[in-house]
Amino acid sequence: MTIASSFRHFDELQPFNDRQQLLECISVTAEGPDVMTFGFKADKDSWFRYLPGQFVTLELPVTADDPVMRTYTLSSTPSRPFSIAVTVKAQASSIGTRWMFDHLKPGMKLKAFGPLGDFSFVRHPGEKYLFISAGSGITPMMSMTRWMADCAPQTDVSFLSCARQPDDLLFRDELENISRNMPNLNLGFIVETHAPRHSWHGLRGRIETSKLALLAPDFRERTVFCCGPEPFMRGVKSMLESVGFDMNRYHEESFQPASAPDPAELAIRAGAGEADASAVSTITFTMAGKDAKCQPGQTILQTARLAGVRIGAACEGGLCGTCRVMKISGDVEMNHNGGILDDEIDEGYILACCSRPIGDVQIEA
Repeated sequence: MTIASSFRHFDELQPFNDRQQLLECISVTAEGPDVMTFGFKADKDSWFRYLPGQFVTLELPVTADDPVMRTYTLSSTPSRPFSIAVTVKAQASSIGTRWMFDHLKPGMKLKAFGPLGDFSFVRHPGEKYLFISAGSGITPMMSMTRWMADCAPQTDVSFLSCARQPDDLLFRDELENISRNMPNLNLGFIVETHAPRHSWHGLRGRIETSKLALLAPDFRERTVFCCGPEPFMRGVKSMLESVGFDMNRYHEESFQPASAPDPAELAIRAGAGEADASAVSTITFTMAGKDAKCQPGQTILQTARLAGVRIGAACEGGLCGTCRVMKISGDVEMNHNGGILDDEIDEGYILACCSRPIGDVQIEA
């Protein structure tokens, strides 16, 4: 097939559907030490519809019998909708990411779930923005900044990128190029240490109030998006709280588990009148042909595992949507974090990781 024969007009294509299509790897790019960007297109002619800053979950065939699920933020922008990209860093203990580094090549296909997620300026708009990132936490900021550069270049953004050393500052050259066409994009870089070969003349150390005030003097007036390792985000959040920042305008990308509701409350909502903490529900997994007892407060995913029923899962915090299953009958309490769309809920889908039965339930699994 020639390039010309594969050309399609935008209005001839349908949006990517993660229930029906696979992702095909089209590019692999080294970004820095142990950091790679993987580009994908749909295996059928499609375009991608998502919000800048959202994520996808990839099913990685690390072993033939038991693939692993890994959630990655998109670094690409929906203003260029024919492909998506994830930029990932491999840690020493990485399993899925290391498999991608060693095995994922153009032409290979993967199952994907999403895109999904709440970490986007579309969901949390502001007049001015402050992006604070560390390491590969820069990826959702790049997605948002790339969209702004394409579609809203007058947006006022202060972009702070933190890293251990200059070599770890991802996308620095691209950001400096973008800033030439975004007059209100102000860049700041902070590194913990550097070697003579780096010829570094910027700020050193860790982010703190004095450095923040120097790089973004009006930070108190901005809507903040923060992403990076959990200790980094805790430090930024604590720093902003200490100076009286309005935390309603602080947003961070975090994959923490959804909190469990009180079993007594579930019993009340089930119409039990007085809560019965000893109440046990029966979950029927129709495809597996199994009935399993679910203790109060236990999720459908936990019950499935105890019963030997396999339901794919990644974040287990109601974010990634990997454990989406069809509820045939019964009621559940679902405490998700944005990993399922309203129209999917209307169709009868639930997320097994954060759904707890209210009485007996039938699940297509």
